[in-house]
Amino acid sequence: MSISRRKFLGWMGTAGLATSLLGKSASAASTKEFTGHPNSYGVLHDITRCVGCRSCEEGCNTVNELPKPAKAYSDKSVLNKKRRFSTTEFTVVNKMVQKGSPIFWKTQCNHCLEPACASVCFVNAFEKLPSGAVVYDASVCVGCRYCMMACPFEVPTYEYDDPYTPEIVKCTLCAPRIEKGLLPGCVESCPTESLIFGKRDDLLKIARARIEKYPDRYVDHIYGEHEMGGTSWLYLSGVPFKDLGLREDLGNTPAPKLTSGALHVVPMVVSLWPVFLAGMYGMAKRRDKIAAEEKLQAVKTAVELAENKAAETLSQAMEKASKEKENILKRVARIKEKAAKTEEGS
Repeated sequence: MSISRRKFLGWMGTAGLATSLLGKSASAASTKEFTGHPNSYGVLHDITRCVGCRSCEEGCNTVNELPKPAKAYSDKSVLNKKRRFSTTEFTVVNKMVQKGSPIFWKTQCNHCLEPACASVCFVNAFEKLPSGAVVYDASVCVGCRYCMMACPFEVPTYEYDDPYTPEIVKCTLCAPRIEKGLLPGCVESCPTESLIFGKRDDLLKIARARIEKYPDRYVDHIYGEHEMGGTSWLYLSGVPFKDLGLREDLGNTPAPKLTSGALHVVPMVVSLWPVFLAGMYGMAKRRDKIAAEEKLQAVKTAVELAENKAAETLSQAMEKASKEKENILKRVARIKEKAAKTEEGS
Protein backbone atom coordinates (compact mmCIF):
# COMPACT_ATOMS: atom_id res chain seq x y z
CA MET A 1 0.00 0.00 0.00
CA SER A 2 1.37 3.39 -0.97
CA ILE A 3 2.09 5.85 1.86
CA SER A 4 1.39 9.46 0.92
CA ARG A 5 3.67 12.29 1.98
CA ARG A 6 0.79 13.81 3.97
CA LYS A 7 0.24 10.59 5.92
CA PHE A 8 3.96 10.26 6.63
CA LEU A 9 4.24 13.86 7.85
CA GLY A 10 1.19 13.24 10.04
CA TRP A 11 2.88 10.23 11.59
CA MET A 12 6.05 12.20 12.13
CA GLY A 13 4.09 15.00 13.77
CA THR A 14 2.43 12.54 16.14
CA ALA A 15 5.76 10.96 16.95
CA GLY A 16 7.31 14.37 17.54
CA LEU A 17 4.45 15.29 19.86
CA ALA A 18 4.89 12.07 21.81
CA THR A 19 8.62 12.70 22.13
CA SER A 20 8.15 16.30 23.24
CA LEU A 21 5.51 15.30 25.78
CA LEU A 22 7.62 12.49 27.14
CA GLY A 23 10.49 14.14 28.96
CA LYS A 24 10.82 13.72 32.68
CA SER A 25 7.12 13.89 33.44
CA ALA A 26 6.24 10.99 31.15
CA SER A 27 8.99 8.85 32.53
CA ALA A 28 7.91 9.58 36.07
CA ALA A 29 4.29 8.95 35.27
CA SER A 30 5.17 5.54 33.90
CA THR A 31 7.18 4.28 36.85
CA LYS A 32 6.17 6.06 40.05
CA GLU A 33 4.21 4.32 42.77
CA PHE A 34 0.77 5.64 43.58
CA THR A 35 -1.39 4.28 46.37
CA GLY A 36 -4.68 5.92 45.48
CA HIS A 37 -6.40 9.04 46.78
CA PRO A 38 -7.61 9.05 50.38
CA ASN A 39 -11.36 9.39 50.90
CA SER A 40 -12.06 8.51 47.27
CA TYR A 41 -15.45 7.25 46.19
CA GLY A 42 -16.44 3.92 44.72
CA VAL A 43 -19.35 1.58 44.07
CA LEU A 44 -20.27 -1.65 45.85
CA HIS A 45 -22.06 -4.14 43.59
CA ASP A 46 -23.99 -6.69 45.63
CA ILE A 47 -24.57 -9.35 43.02
CA THR A 48 -27.06 -11.22 45.22
CA ARG A 49 -29.46 -8.29 44.81
CA CYS A 50 -29.15 -7.93 41.03
CA VAL A 51 -32.29 -9.01 39.10
CA GLY A 52 -30.97 -8.45 35.59
CA CYS A 53 -33.36 -5.61 34.78
CA ARG A 54 -30.69 -3.76 32.75
CA SER A 55 -31.78 -0.43 34.22
CA CYS A 56 -28.11 0.31 34.90
CA GLU A 57 -27.33 -0.07 31.21
CA GLU A 58 -30.11 2.33 30.27
CA GLY A 59 -29.03 4.83 32.92
CA CYS A 60 -25.42 4.69 31.74
CA ASN A 61 -26.32 5.18 28.08
CA THR A 62 -28.66 8.04 28.94
CA VAL A 63 -26.25 10.14 31.03
CA ASN A 64 -23.37 9.49 28.63
CA GLU A 65 -25.52 10.21 25.57
CA LEU A 66 -24.68 6.87 23.98
CA PRO A 67 -26.75 5.37 21.15
CA LYS A 68 -29.63 3.07 22.02
CA PRO A 69 -28.98 -0.67 21.59
CA ALA A 70 -30.44 -2.68 18.73
CA LYS A 71 -32.75 -4.46 21.19
CA ALA A 72 -34.74 -2.67 23.88
CA TYR A 73 -33.49 -2.78 27.47
CA SER A 74 -36.64 -4.71 28.35
CA ASP A 75 -35.57 -7.51 26.02
CA LYS A 76 -33.86 -10.05 28.28
CA SER A 77 -32.99 -12.41 25.41
CA VAL A 78 -29.65 -10.60 25.07
CA LEU A 79 -28.64 -12.14 28.40
CA ASN A 80 -28.62 -15.62 26.89
CA LYS A 81 -25.06 -15.14 25.71
CA LYS A 82 -21.93 -13.69 27.29
CA ARG A 83 -21.58 -9.95 26.68
CA ARG A 84 -18.87 -7.37 27.19
CA PHE A 85 -18.79 -3.59 27.07
CA SER A 86 -17.95 -1.79 23.84
CA THR A 87 -17.44 1.69 22.41
CA THR A 88 -21.20 2.27 22.59
CA GLU A 89 -21.88 0.44 25.87
CA PHE A 90 -19.80 1.32 28.92
CA THR A 91 -21.44 -1.37 31.04
CA VAL A 92 -23.36 -4.60 30.45
CA VAL A 93 -25.29 -7.10 32.54
CA ASN A 94 -24.61 -10.82 32.20
CA LYS A 95 -26.43 -13.92 33.38
CA MET A 96 -25.50 -17.43 34.41
CA VAL A 97 -27.63 -20.27 35.77
CA GLN A 98 -26.39 -22.20 38.78
CA LYS A 99 -28.40 -24.95 40.47
CA GLY A 100 -31.42 -23.93 38.43
CA SER A 101 -31.35 -20.30 39.58
CA PRO A 102 -30.27 -17.33 37.43
CA ILE A 103 -27.48 -15.09 38.68
CA PHE A 104 -27.05 -11.60 37.23
CA TRP A 105 -24.14 -9.21 37.54
CA LYS A 106 -22.85 -6.02 35.96
CA THR A 107 -19.39 -5.38 34.52
CA GLN A 108 -17.56 -2.17 33.63
CA CYS A 109 -14.21 -0.51 34.34
CA ASN A 110 -13.14 -1.33 37.91
CA HIS A 111 -11.28 1.98 38.37
CA CYS A 112 -8.15 0.57 40.01
CA LEU A 113 -6.53 2.50 42.84
CA GLU A 114 -3.25 2.19 40.92
CA PRO A 115 -4.48 1.73 37.34
CA ALA A 116 -2.41 -0.25 34.87
CA CYS A 117 -3.69 1.89 32.01
CA ALA A 118 -2.22 5.01 33.64
CA SER A 119 1.05 3.32 34.58
CA VAL A 120 1.83 2.30 30.99
CA CYS A 121 0.63 5.50 29.32
CA PHE A 122 3.74 7.56 28.52
CA VAL A 123 1.73 10.67 27.57
CA ASN A 124 -0.49 10.76 30.68
CA ALA A 125 -3.71 10.19 28.76
CA PHE A 126 -5.13 8.36 31.80
CA GLU A 127 -5.52 9.84 35.26
CA LYS A 128 -6.79 8.60 38.61
CA LEU A 129 -8.90 11.43 40.02
CA PRO A 130 -9.34 12.16 43.74
CA SER A 131 -13.00 11.16 43.29
CA GLY A 132 -11.88 7.62 42.49
CA ALA A 133 -12.59 7.68 38.77
CA VAL A 134 -10.00 6.76 36.15
CA VAL A 135 -10.51 9.13 33.21
CA TYR A 136 -9.04 9.45 29.72
CA ASP A 137 -7.86 12.51 27.77
CA ALA A 138 -8.14 11.86 24.05
CA SER A 139 -6.35 15.12 23.15
CA VAL A 140 -2.94 13.73 24.15
CA CYS A 141 -3.47 10.07 23.22
CA VAL A 142 -1.13 8.82 20.47
CA GLY A 143 -3.07 5.62 19.82
CA CYS A 144 -0.42 3.16 21.01
CA ARG A 145 -3.09 1.11 22.86
CA TYR A 146 -0.65 -0.04 25.55
CA CYS A 147 -3.52 0.52 27.98
CA MET A 148 -5.55 -2.21 26.27
CA MET A 149 -2.71 -4.69 26.63
CA ALA A 150 -1.89 -3.72 30.21
CA CYS A 151 -5.37 -3.76 31.76
CA PRO A 152 -5.78 -7.02 33.70
CA PHE A 153 -9.56 -6.72 33.36
CA GLU A 154 -9.46 -6.12 29.57
CA VAL A 155 -11.53 -2.97 29.90
CA PRO A 156 -10.38 -0.26 27.42
CA THR A 157 -11.91 -0.57 23.96
CA TYR A 158 -10.86 1.20 20.76
CA GLU A 159 -12.97 2.85 18.09
CA TYR A 160 -11.71 0.77 15.19
CA ASP A 161 -14.68 1.82 13.08
CA ASP A 162 -13.66 5.49 13.24
CA PRO A 163 -10.95 5.98 10.58
CA TYR A 164 -10.29 9.66 11.37
CA THR A 165 -10.38 10.32 15.13
CA PRO A 166 -10.49 6.96 16.94
CA GLU A 167 -10.35 7.05 20.72
CA ILE A 168 -10.02 4.72 23.69
CA VAL A 169 -13.42 4.25 25.33
CA LYS A 170 -14.42 3.02 28.77
CA CYS A 171 -16.60 3.73 31.81
CA THR A 172 -15.68 7.00 33.54
CA LEU A 173 -17.54 6.33 36.82
CA CYS A 174 -19.56 9.37 35.68
CA ALA A 175 -16.77 11.64 36.96
CA PRO A 176 -18.49 14.87 35.78
CA ARG A 177 -21.64 13.90 37.70
CA ILE A 178 -19.70 13.07 40.86
CA GLU A 179 -18.08 16.52 40.73
CA LYS A 180 -21.58 18.01 40.69
CA GLY A 181 -22.69 15.93 43.65
CA LEU A 182 -24.75 13.54 41.53
CA LEU A 183 -24.77 9.75 41.48
CA PRO A 184 -23.30 7.72 38.61
CA GLY A 185 -26.00 6.97 36.04
CA CYS A 186 -26.02 3.23 36.72
CA VAL A 187 -26.32 3.67 40.50
CA GLU A 188 -29.12 6.19 40.19
CA SER A 189 -31.07 3.83 37.92
CA CYS A 190 -30.73 0.65 40.02
CA PRO A 191 -34.14 -0.21 41.58
CA THR A 192 -32.88 -2.92 43.97
CA GLU A 193 -29.92 -1.13 45.57
CA SER A 194 -27.62 -3.71 44.06
CA LEU A 195 -25.33 -0.75 43.42
CA ILE A 196 -24.28 1.48 46.33
CA PHE A 197 -22.20 4.64 45.82
CA GLY A 198 -20.10 6.14 48.60
CA LYS A 199 -16.66 6.55 50.14
CA ARG A 200 -14.63 3.42 49.46
CA ASP A 201 -13.79 2.92 53.12
CA ASP A 202 -17.50 3.07 54.02
CA LEU A 203 -18.37 0.60 51.26
CA LEU A 204 -15.84 -1.88 52.64
CA LYS A 205 -17.47 -1.58 56.07
CA ILE A 206 -20.93 -2.20 54.57
CA ALA A 207 -19.63 -5.22 52.67
CA ARG A 208 -17.98 -6.76 55.75
CA ALA A 209 -21.11 -6.20 57.80
CA ARG A 210 -23.24 -8.01 55.22
CA ILE A 211 -20.85 -10.96 55.09
CA GLU A 212 -20.86 -11.22 58.89
CA LYS A 213 -24.66 -10.95 59.10
CA TYR A 214 -25.39 -13.36 56.24
CA PRO A 215 -22.44 -15.77 56.04
CA ASP A 216 -24.51 -18.34 54.15
CA ARG A 217 -25.46 -15.83 51.47
CA TYR A 218 -22.03 -14.46 50.58
CA VAL A 219 -18.59 -15.69 49.61
CA ASP A 220 -16.27 -14.53 52.40
CA HIS A 221 -14.37 -12.13 50.19
CA ILE A 222 -14.78 -8.58 48.90
CA TYR A 223 -13.56 -8.60 45.34
CA GLY A 224 -11.59 -5.44 44.59
CA GLU A 225 -10.47 -4.77 48.14
CA HIS A 226 -6.94 -5.96 47.39
CA GLU A 227 -6.88 -7.29 43.79
CA MET A 228 -4.11 -5.53 41.83
CA GLY A 229 -3.64 -3.13 44.74
CA GLY A 230 -7.38 -2.53 45.08
CA THR A 231 -10.16 -1.06 42.94
CA SER A 232 -12.83 1.57 43.41
CA TRP A 233 -15.44 -0.90 42.17
CA LEU A 234 -16.13 -3.59 44.78
CA TYR A 235 -18.13 -6.82 44.52
CA LEU A 236 -20.06 -9.08 46.86
CA SER A 237 -21.19 -12.44 45.53
CA GLY A 238 -22.93 -15.62 46.57
CA VAL A 239 -20.91 -17.70 44.08
CA PRO A 240 -17.15 -17.90 43.41
CA PHE A 241 -15.98 -14.83 41.54
CA LYS A 242 -14.20 -16.95 38.94
CA ASP A 243 -17.61 -18.32 37.92
CA LEU A 244 -18.55 -14.77 37.00
CA GLY A 245 -15.45 -14.28 34.88
CA LEU A 246 -13.63 -12.18 37.48
CA ARG A 247 -9.98 -13.16 37.63
CA GLU A 248 -8.75 -14.63 40.90
CA ASP A 249 -5.14 -15.01 39.78
CA LEU A 250 -4.15 -11.34 39.81
CA GLY A 251 -2.65 -11.14 43.28
CA ASN A 252 -2.46 -7.97 45.34
CA THR A 253 0.55 -6.26 43.75
CA PRO A 254 -0.37 -2.93 42.10
CA ALA A 255 0.18 -2.70 38.36
CA PRO A 256 2.92 0.01 38.45
CA LYS A 257 5.20 -2.29 40.47
CA LEU A 258 4.76 -5.01 37.86
CA THR A 259 5.33 -2.73 34.87
CA SER A 260 7.95 -0.27 36.13
CA GLY A 261 10.95 -2.32 34.98
CA ALA A 262 9.70 -2.75 31.45
CA LEU A 263 8.55 0.86 31.22
CA HIS A 264 12.08 2.23 31.62
CA VAL A 265 12.59 1.41 27.93
CA VAL A 266 9.55 3.44 26.82
CA PRO A 267 11.44 6.78 26.57
CA MET A 268 14.01 5.17 24.31
CA VAL A 269 11.31 3.58 22.16
CA VAL A 270 9.45 6.87 21.80
CA SER A 271 12.59 8.85 20.99
CA LEU A 272 13.45 6.38 18.25
CA TRP A 273 9.90 6.34 16.89
CA PRO A 274 10.51 9.10 14.26
CA VAL A 275 13.60 7.23 13.06
CA PHE A 276 11.56 4.06 12.75
CA LEU A 277 8.82 5.87 10.82
CA ALA A 278 11.40 7.47 8.51
CA GLY A 279 12.90 4.06 7.78
CA MET A 280 9.48 2.59 7.20
CA TYR A 281 8.60 5.45 4.88
CA GLY A 282 11.85 4.97 2.93
CA MET A 283 11.26 1.24 2.57
CA ALA A 284 7.69 1.87 1.47
CA LYS A 285 8.82 4.38 -1.16
CA ARG A 286 11.50 1.97 -2.43
CA ARG A 287 8.94 -0.80 -2.57
CA ASP A 288 6.56 1.46 -4.51
CA LYS A 289 9.36 2.41 -6.92
CA ILE A 290 10.28 -1.22 -7.52
CA ALA A 291 6.62 -2.12 -7.97
CA ALA A 292 6.20 0.72 -10.49
CA GLU A 293 9.28 -0.40 -12.43
CA GLU A 294 8.07 -3.99 -12.44
CA LYS A 295 4.66 -2.86 -13.63
CA LEU A 296 6.21 -0.75 -16.41
CA GLN A 297 8.39 -3.66 -17.51
CA ALA A 298 5.39 -5.99 -17.48
CA VAL A 299 3.40 -3.58 -19.65
CA LYS A 300 6.35 -3.18 -22.03
CA THR A 301 6.74 -6.94 -22.34
CA ALA A 302 3.00 -7.37 -22.93
CA VAL A 303 3.06 -4.71 -25.65
CA GLU A 304 6.02 -6.35 -27.34
CA LEU A 305 4.34 -9.74 -27.26
CA ALA A 306 1.16 -8.24 -28.67
CA GLU A 307 3.06 -6.46 -31.44
CA ASN A 308 4.99 -9.61 -32.34
CA LYS A 309 1.80 -11.64 -32.37
CA ALA A 310 0.07 -9.04 -34.51
CA ALA A 311 3.00 -8.93 -36.93
CA GLU A 312 3.04 -12.71 -37.19
CA THR A 313 -0.71 -12.83 -37.75
CA LEU A 314 -0.48 -10.10 -40.41
CA SER A 315 2.38 -11.87 -42.16
CA GLN A 316 0.43 -15.13 -42.26
CA ALA A 317 -2.64 -13.34 -43.56
CA MET A 318 -0.67 -11.57 -46.29
CA GLU A 319 1.03 -14.83 -47.32
CA LYS A 320 -2.35 -16.55 -47.48
CA ALA A 321 -3.82 -13.69 -49.49
CA SER A 322 -0.85 -13.80 -51.86
CA LYS A 323 -1.30 -17.51 -52.47
CA GLU A 324 -5.03 -17.07 -53.03
CA LYS A 325 -4.34 -14.24 -55.48
CA GLU A 326 -1.78 -16.42 -57.29
CA ASN A 327 -4.26 -19.30 -57.53
CA ILE A 328 -6.97 -16.97 -58.86
CA LEU A 329 -4.61 -15.63 -61.51
CA LYS A 330 -3.70 -19.17 -62.55
CA ARG A 331 -7.39 -20.11 -62.84
CA VAL A 332 -8.08 -16.97 -64.88
CA ALA A 333 -5.14 -17.79 -67.16
CA ARG A 334 -6.40 -21.32 -67.70
CA ILE A 335 -9.87 -20.03 -68.49
CA LYS A 336 -8.46 -17.56 -71.04
CA GLU A 337 -6.29 -20.25 -72.57
CA LYS A 338 -9.24 -22.61 -72.87
CA ALA A 339 -11.41 -19.87 -74.37
CA ALA A 340 -8.71 -19.07 -76.93
CA LYS A 341 -8.45 -22.71 -78.04
CA THR A 342 -12.20 -22.93 -78.37
CA GLU A 343 -12.23 -19.82 -80.55
CA GLU A 344 -9.47 -21.21 -82.85
CA GLY A 345 -11.32 -24.49 -83.31
CA SER A 346 -14.44 -22.77 -84.42
